[in-house]
Amino acid sequence: MFKKRHASAEFKPGTLVIPVGAPQPIVKAMLYSPTNLLEKPIETKDISKFEQEIIELLNNKDCNLWLDIQGLGSEDILLKIADIFGLHVLTIADVVNIPQRPKAENLESHYLFVGAMIELNSDNIIEIDQVSVIWGKNFVLTFQEQPGDVLGPVRNRLRSGTGQMRKSKCDYLAYAIIDASIDGYYPILENFGEKLEVLGEELIKAPGRESLQRIYEAKRELLKIRKIIWPQREALNSLARDEISFVKKETRVYFRDTYDHVIQLIDVVETYREFVSGFIDIYLSSNSMRMNEVMKLLTIIGTIFMPLSFFASVYGMNFRVLPELQYEYSYFIFWACMIAITVGMLFYFQRKGWLFNSSREQE
Repeated sequence: MFKKRHASAEFKPGTLVIPVGAPQPIVKAMLYSPTNLLEKPIETKDISKFEQEIIELLNNKDCNLWLDIQGLGSEDILLKIADIFGLHVLTIADVVNIPQRPKAENLESHYLFVGAMIELNSDNIIEIDQVSVIWGKNFVLTFQEQPGDVLGPVRNRLRSGTGQMRKSKCDYLAYAIIDASIDGYYPILENFGEKLEVLGEELIKAPGRESLQRIYEAKRELLKIRKIIWPQREALNSLARDEISFVKKETRVYFRDTYDHVIQLIDVVETYREFVSGFIDIYLSSNSMRMNEVMKLLTIIGTIFMPLSFFASVYGMNFRVLPELQYEYSYFIFWACMIAITVGMLFYFQRKGWLFNSSREQE
């Protein structure tokens, strides 16, 4: 999360640093107009054929093209896309050199937005997937680290033809993609909130080393989320407020709504961070209370045995003449006194509320 891959100093600016183990790109195209939709995968094995297919799609002047690239494992494919759409190599470097700080840039022939999507993996751990959106006059490009995303509802809206997505320009599709990625935070944070509730109850009842570990895991994951949400607020504020040639005035209203969503998410994350910080205090307080209970119990036991030890030591002295030693019932009287003292002290401690968590107010 905190280590960004940079090109070595010996390389020229704009050198692509392909992530180690990055999957090969899966490219899918959606060509749409108010009345038609063409959805097809683009073969990437043959670069020349790949270029020809995309150029043919772009030549449909009355249609808008959404090209979705999932996987950043091929420098040739990425550079070819940059060449076809007239993207600067530094723009592609921002897409590939991950993790990139979320940002928005108004370039000459297109607009770049770098954000992030989050999802839960099989181990119920939050994973962050960088998503970059580039759009121009009649195209939208999305670049994702891994296959799989939260953009299914956007594709379904294009397929159904309902609403204004097909009738609008590419800036509205870009808004829908960014908004869908932001809305994907809500179920993750709701699930995270439920985990915090369970953790809070656990800290009250039976805090342990595992609880402390889970607290720091939650704190680390919230820091990851905060690190990617705050910059997206700045980027969306630019889209919602600034005069941008690739964002129509009526579309800026929708970006302002997405900006409000980010503000809500920031409030939720900050609230959760306060909870987690409070959990550390609860953990320390709970352990301190448990230690106090143990010390209280040991003190009570020691206090009870003090008079018993006194009597036992007195009558255990090695004097030849000691009162009551020759008395027939001395042994039984001795034990009766011991038991009476013990019961009396326990009763007194109970009356004072020192035993069994008594609710009686201490005098």
